[in-house]
Amino acid sequence: MVFALMATAAVAADDKGEIRIGQTLPYSGPVSGFGTIGRAQEAYFDKVNADGGINGRKVKFITLDDAYSPPKTVEQTRKLVEQEEVLVMFGSLGTATNNAVHRYLNNKKVPQLFVLSGATKWADPKHYPWTMPGMATYQSEGVVYAKYILQTKPDAKIAILAQNDDFGRDYVAGFKRALGDKAATMIVSEASYETSAPTIASQLATLKASGANVMFGVVLGKFTSQMIKGVAELNWKPDLLFVPTSASSISFLEPGGLENAVGLISSSNQKDTMDAQWANDAGVKEYFAFMKKYLPNADLNNSNYAASYHYANLMTKVLTACKDDLSRENIMRQAASLRQVSLPLLLPDITVSTDAEDYLPFQQLRLRRFDGKSWVGFGEILDDR
Repeated sequence: MVFALMATAAVAADDKGEIRIGQTLPYSGPVSGFGTIGRAQEAYFDKVNADGGINGRKVKFITLDDAYSPPKTVEQTRKLVEQEEVLVMFGSLGTATNNAVHRYLNNKKVPQLFVLSGATKWADPKHYPWTMPGMATYQSEGVVYAKYILQTKPDAKIAILAQNDDFGRDYVAGFKRALGDKAATMIVSEASYETSAPTIASQLATLKASGANVMFGVVLGKFTSQMIKGVAELNWKPDLLFVPTSASSISFLEPGGLENAVGLISSSNQKDTMDAQWANDAGVKEYFAFMKKYLPNADLNNSNYAASYHYANLMTKVLTACKDDLSRENIMRQAASLRQVSLPLLLPDITVSTDAEDYLPFQQLRLRRFDGKSWVGFGEILDDR
């Protein structure tokens, strides 16, 4: 059954002259702001097709709404694999959502590439050889933030607010691991919230009351703006305030008031396209030319567009390397043999490398601080070591 399905998909790519790529994203629901990822990638693959396709084949990109709901993800993924006969699943968002189809896709031997979640479980080639992450792990990011606190504020009193799922737990685990023995004394208060919660106001009030002067908010979507606005309304001014990379899009900051987000710290391995230091960078110019032609009305302050472009570029490089062998096995083989691949929006000195035993494409980050208009990088490139 599996081999028949694989053969069908491979033949479909040849006979139809197209490469079928599937994706699930939240176009509705609590984190629907991430829907811009799919819209931007549709535009990117339109560009690829206009330029002649990938090795002469056009791309058929099918992105469906899962509302950030695991049961819906299962439904839509099965539709993409069994009805649309996609060759590969690419860039689907979320830890719980991807987890819901993790085993299914591996049993079907369908590549689950560049998962938009930093959970450590996606980089497990021994047990799940058909799944590859697309982000630095949440634990690695937590380590980087903790290292910075230890370097700049070793007497910090830290408060943590974390989403109550694998997303939140992974960040906190890496953060505590890097603090080591000091975690017990430096962390003075912890709180969590459910993604179904209407507000996080009570948690913020409790954390402020602890006397903490450093806040690590493992938040996402609407909870990012709620945290920024809530901290300001409490007149709480922690010396350092962190949010994950995945919460750093200005589209999430704006509802909380950009003036309230000044000084916020996050991290990235990508160039901030709105940062003046990259104005003459060839990769950034290429990105803006793409946006002007294919998404002329898009809000360029929304960093999800740049991230979408970045990942679609990587997916295209993998498929290009497949040449005429579009079997699912070869797609995984090429994805797992990237050698110092440069991408237009990666920071200087950061490249993508993978091998059969190390599925993590991104393991380096640089801290950045919000200045009220854009994110400004600072310090050296850091990693989880």
